[in-house]
Amino acid sequence: MHLGRVIVMTVIESFATICMERGIYFYTHERLAFSDPANLGMALVFGLAYAGGAAVSHRASNRLGEKRLLILTLLGQLAVHLALAARPTAGGVVGGLVLIGLFNGLKWPVIESYVCAGRTPRQAARAVGMFNMAWAGAIPAALLVVGPLIAHWGPALFLLPAALNAVSLALAGPMRAPVHLAHDHPERPDSAQLPRLAALLVTSRALMLASYASMWVLAALMPSLFSAMGYGVSAASGLSGVLDLTRLAAFVLLGTWHGWHGRTGLLMLSLVGLPAGFFLVLFGPNLAVVLGGQVLFGLAAGACYNASLYYALVVKNASVEAGGGHEGLIGLGFAIGPAAGLVGVMLAGVLGRELYGMLVGIGPVFAACSAVALWALRRRTGTGREK
Repeated sequence: MHLGRVIVMTVIESFATICMERGIYFYTHERLAFSDPANLGMALVFGLAYAGGAAVSHRASNRLGEKRLLILTLLGQLAVHLALAARPTAGGVVGGLVLIGLFNGLKWPVIESYVCAGRTPRQAARAVGMFNMAWAGAIPAALLVVGPLIAHWGPALFLLPAALNAVSLALAGPMRAPVHLAHDHPERPDSAQLPRLAALLVTSRALMLASYASMWVLAALMPSLFSAMGYGVSAASGLSGVLDLTRLAAFVLLGTWHGWHGRTGLLMLSLVGLPAGFFLVLFGPNLAVVLGGQVLFGLAAGACYNASLYYALVVKNASVEAGGGHEGLIGLGFAIGPAAGLVGVMLAGVLGRELYGMLVGIGPVFAACSAVALWALRRRTGTGREK
């Protein structure tokens, strides 16, 4: 129900979201002279707001209804974008980003519920694949656009997503509340399958948390990284999208090939690929190594994200609660990553090298998430793939 309309809305809202979630760091670096610690601090408060919105999304949807909550968040985003276009001061940008984080944390669990509600696990796998390809495909396109917008006319960075929010409001008008699959439906996972899928859900969520924590360190630092290499804001924002292109490639593959369902190999590759790609991006000696690190990181991040969302929606029957838990971990990653990055930046001066500082800052995040992922797999019941 409404899948085509929701997929179109996903593309539109993902493009609008990235203008703020990723483009804002190029804006503050270029136009407001924010330092790396300032960008990391801004990313931290954004993440906390996003996690807070996701944490209450299930309760809010029960109180207001999915459609009403979706419309209210779209109206809120539209108002914030227009206000920032009128007065993009340093304080206003930070405050606006916090509000955008809150609205996005509330909005995306509802959209995810619309994507999979009423679908069997096989149908949900296809729907999740379409959803992931839709939002991920919009990101590189948005990153190609935000650099020129910032370079030529700053307010356009906020007016464009405002216009896109208005289109989403028009799309949401005819939509009805999602109808979920009956819990006793014969194609719902049975009591023998659910513990195995729940364990894989814990593993994939732990790795996804590590991916978003480290990804938001990269998002905050890549503007200065590419600037130091001699690239202007227009080229730098486009180069930062290589990560997103490869994550999109992972979504295309996993959305069309379902042989990974119920298996652990894909998640183990993510466990290794995430830290390897992260440190290649931050400390690669040349552009080729940095781009190669983005490719490795993007593939690993795409794999654990896809698995996390699929297992959450199947285990929890496409409820807003499933999306809220998923998006809540993303928001937590948005916050943990910049906090760890700030620690790394501060320790770099004490330890004498940026690499050592970042290892101490973000290393424990990778270690803790990997430990939880492996622990969940050890407790996994049964073997083989999902039936």
